[in-house]
Amino acid sequence: MKHRAITPLRFVRGGICLLVLISTAFMMLVYFGFMSAVIFRFFSIHYSRKMTSVVFASWLALWPFLFEKINKTKVVFSGETVPIKERILLLANHRTEVDWMYLWDLALRKNSLGYIKYVLKSSLMKLPIFGWSFHILEFIPVQRKWEIDEPIMHQMLSTLKDRHDPLWLAIFPEGTDFTEQKCIRSQKYAAEHGLPILNNVLLPKTKGFFACIDELRNTLDAVYDVTIGYKPSCPFFLDNVYGLNPSEVHIHIRRLSLSNIPDSEAGTGTWLMDTFCRKDKLLTEFYSTGHFPNEGTENELNTNNCLVNVIATLTLTTICTFLTFFSFVWFKIYVLLVCVYFTFATKLNYRPLPIFCFSNQSLKHNNIKQALD
Repeated sequence: MKHRAITPLRFVRGGICLLVLISTAFMMLVYFGFMSAVIFRFFSIHYSRKMTSVVFASWLALWPFLFEKINKTKVVFSGETVPIKERILLLANHRTEVDWMYLWDLALRKNSLGYIKYVLKSSLMKLPIFGWSFHILEFIPVQRKWEIDEPIMHQMLSTLKDRHDPLWLAIFPEGTDFTEQKCIRSQKYAAEHGLPILNNVLLPKTKGFFACIDELRNTLDAVYDVTIGYKPSCPFFLDNVYGLNPSEVHIHIRRLSLSNIPDSEAGTGTWLMDTFCRKDKLLTEFYSTGHFPNEGTENELNTNNCLVNVIATLTLTTICTFLTFFSFVWFKIYVLLVCVYFTFATKLNYRPLPIFCFSNQSLKHNNIKQALD
């Protein structure tokens, strides 16, 4: 069931919204993202991330505006509140292909939109334009084969340990979105191995979550258990674009202390299974009652602030578009070179190191050599 039916007007409006989102993404990425995430990174990773967060927060904020103000989707938060300026790990269920986009609604309310990162399947990094953005924002790509994913995860997680860098890292331990077919397979596996039978979530996978906890435990403030439910049904990407579904998104948040998460992988696996059993019961109650407990923990988005951001982003996009197509040929050459760079950097998962880092390492190496001599 869809909340709304597709109409010619809704189809046209959705097409315009999609065109705006793609064009703004491209221009913000080429003209501002390249400078902040590549050029400034030669001098400081910390300030590069700061600037990149500002650039992409302005673009990512267009999506909650689309969801809540244009599509009129009601986003209801419940449970506990997330304080501002915390380094956190978000542990979420994966009902549909767009769950991760609704976490932007929460991050926007906490002024952390530019700092949110995801562990996501590597195929999404191949998307034109969006894949480049995921690379710049330092999303962690996985192929769901641990022998391949393990070194990549540990390497990228090791770069996120600086407590001075704000961090919202989201992971979906189910590894894939929920469908009835996948649920049946998950229940069959659970029955064969003596595990709990879950009806609303899939069995969680431990290794990726444990890698995040193991690497970041000493630099995180908390873990938040996020449970997402939809009315009248789970949306797909184009449902969001055309405003067909959902009518309501319910997001329940529970704060978890890091001290309660075991240090061992086996203990973490048991803890994670218990957490998903609780999620399963919470979703059963949601489908029965139509809501999560303790609703109303977050306010609605400020419409005026959203409009100011939309106008500013569209203005910058218009200027950049004019420079690209109707100004000097050097702008075209610049855009072409940046596109070539992003294509190869995303494919090779390459990010520049600060040039001063090499000097410091060289000096340290010389000091050690002199001491040994």
